[in-house]
Amino acid sequence: MTGPEPRYDVTAPVVPLEMLGRVHLIAIGGAGMSAVARLLLARGLPVSGSDAADSPTLQSLRESGARVHLGHDAAHLVDVDTVVVSSAVRDDNVELGAARAAGLRVLHRSQALASLMGAARRVAVAGANGKTTTTSMLAVALVEAGADPSFACGGEIAQLGTNAALGSGPAFVVEADESDGSFLAYRPDIAVVTNVQPDHLDFYGTPRAVEAAYATFVDSLPSGGLLVACHDDPGSRRLADAARAAGRPVLTYGYAEGADLRVGETTSAGLGTRSVFAHGGVERLLELTVPGRHNVMDACAAYLAAVVGLDADPDAVLAGLAGFGGARRRFEVRGEVDGVTVVDDYAHNPAKVAAVVGTASEIVRRAGNGSLRVVFQPHLYSRTRDFAEEFARALAPADQVVLLDVYGAREQPVDGVTSALVGDPLGDLPGERSVLVGCTREEAVAAVVGAARPGDLVVTVGAGDVTALAPLVLEALKARTGGKTR
Repeated sequence: MTGPEPRYDVTAPVVPLEMLGRVHLIAIGGAGMSAVARLLLARGLPVSGSDAADSPTLQSLRESGARVHLGHDAAHLVDVDTVVVSSAVRDDNVELGAARAAGLRVLHRSQALASLMGAARRVAVAGANGKTTTTSMLAVALVEAGADPSFACGGEIAQLGTNAALGSGPAFVVEADESDGSFLAYRPDIAVVTNVQPDHLDFYGTPRAVEAAYATFVDSLPSGGLLVACHDDPGSRRLADAARAAGRPVLTYGYAEGADLRVGETTSAGLGTRSVFAHGGVERLLELTVPGRHNVMDACAAYLAAVVGLDADPDAVLAGLAGFGGARRRFEVRGEVDGVTVVDDYAHNPAKVAAVVGTASEIVRRAGNGSLRVVFQPHLYSRTRDFAEEFARALAPADQVVLLDVYGAREQPVDGVTSALVGDPLGDLPGERSVLVGCTREEAVAAVVGAARPGDLVVTVGAGDVTALAPLVLEALKARTGGKTR
């Protein structure tokens, strides 16, 4: 399938917020859905929702005033005017079926978020990689600069303690999801594109269709709307070149020659970086407490959007970026026991995994006395099939690779598609490493804890339930020390 989510016309006119009435969100506990729910509550709208299982997110929404049901039932739609869903909600969901039968307004999550944005100055951050971090950095920088933005992010922003908030300032920053074409709903004033890469081919079909969707996203900018694009990524650079040729304002950033904001020397210190960049004939120092050149790039995108797009003070923005504490599940340090550091990351496509593993490898090698141990859970059968060799190359810098079974998410199993498709090519790549394939969670924890020594870095990677392993690894490390965290 290609084009926007076919069940919902995300290019239709935005529904005014005052027309939504009483809103019910199906699968309200999801990252994107909970953000919409929080913003609707902040706007004073009556909000209800349902989800399959309880969670801390649901409890937080209850405390904020939402009426939340466990399980799905048509009876939950009594006195509801608008139903909001994500692309993950199937057509056979009983609540969705009842809403359509009753003639209720049914909106995609992105459409509801567009309604919430109203007349704000809209900033939409898109890209195959880095959009959650860039959105988080931009929100934090604007908060620290006193701009008090509204924002909706696909992950919790650690130092703000939430994934969404309604601010009093003129800017509304959203993470724009390209996976289902729903980023076309936002019509931003400022579009940030971190990269354009062939992901979500189960939806788009071909890399060309992916690039066409991003082109349509940029075309949704109003006259005079600004595109901020990564110069170092070929797909993003092609997008920027086309936008410039069409007469649109464009700013690019990157390490490569020709970027409008060009990053020079970058040095690492612990889990942070120091970089010097030049923009508009002025050199500035960018200090971050998060590691890796990919985070430097995301910070530069946030800087341009804030300073040029939103007229924020450059020094205040840089100070905000210097204090950025990270987003949940984005190279999130979960703890250290017996000299072993455990990190969790949401990376689930080859470029993201390569950035995480490459950064982790650099940290370990710089320290000089440890090994990198990675537990990776492939996400989606189609993605594993299409990019198995790319995943293998991304994992190759690790000293130990433990592969869980594929996390199918919305997909049914595909014959012959297992984590062995990733594990087998690793044996043919240069370097020495141990590889375990198709492990259970218990086997994975035992493998990394049994091998880990002081100075090692353990990273759990993937968009599925692999995140649950980080605390289990820490508990097992603590148990082997007799309960001490030395």
